[in-house]
Amino acid sequence: MLVTVMTEEIRFYKGKHQVRVMTKSRGNWIVETLEAFEDIVNGEKVKVKKGERRIVPPNQLYERRGLPPAIREHSYELKMEKKLKRLVQEEEKEDISPE
Repeated sequence: MLVTVMTEEIRFYKGKHQVRVMTKSRGNWIVETLEAFEDIVNGEKVKVKKGERRIVPPNQLYERRGLPPAIREHSYELKMEKKLKRLVQEEEKEDISPE
């Protein structure tokens, strides 16, 4: 049984691009893009125009815009930062110790 519901809610395609959900069904949803963007379909870059309608799986639509992943510091930088903190602590101990 195929269930189709007409709606106009706003979602974010792949957590990045704003789209309006036009039709929901059990399988794929039909969305209308609210902004132009570049997408990758079958390994090829495709330019998507504003107002274009697309069929997408619902697991690629999110209610909120996703944040980009946090940038991890390079392990070398982290090691050097720890080493610097240790050296500063040793210097402070030498300055405080009685002579």
